[in-house]
Amino acid sequence: MKLHELSPAPGSAKKAFRKGRGPGSGNGKTSGKGHKGQNSRSGGGVRPGFEGGQMPLQRRLPKRGFNNIFAKQYVTVNVEDLNRFEDGAAVNAQSLMEIGLIKKTLDGVKILGNGELTRRLTVSASAFSGMARDKIEKAGGKAEVI
Repeated sequence: MKLHELSPAPGSAKKAFRKGRGPGSGNGKTSGKGHKGQNSRSGGGVRPGFEGGQMPLQRRLPKRGFNNIFAKQYVTVNVEDLNRFEDGAAVNAQSLMEIGLIKKTLDGVKILGNGELTRRLTVSASAFSGMARDKIEKAGGKAEVI
């Protein structure tokens, strides 16, 4: 197959509809906009959410909640996932990325205590849950906060 022999799948490519190209097109004159009014004008139409001057819904409803812009966003990894590493390995954000357990670090990595750990590992992370720290140390490893 060559580049000039490629063609789109049948039915996938549709020609653009050209409005306002005379009465024969079936969509001439007012071009599907009707007669007069705000929406028929060239710069016509209203912004999304505009309700004709009535107080818009997003302004009628009360504000709720709070977004803490200073909160740390951790990537979480469970203790049971650390069994992929060999016994005695040093586990950190870089090694977790290499093995494919995490894609990015955000503000750091937090180890959670779901599951069981059967390997003796030295784990370096930004944060640990209490249960995760206990399970790592019970397996004979070390939990280091960086």
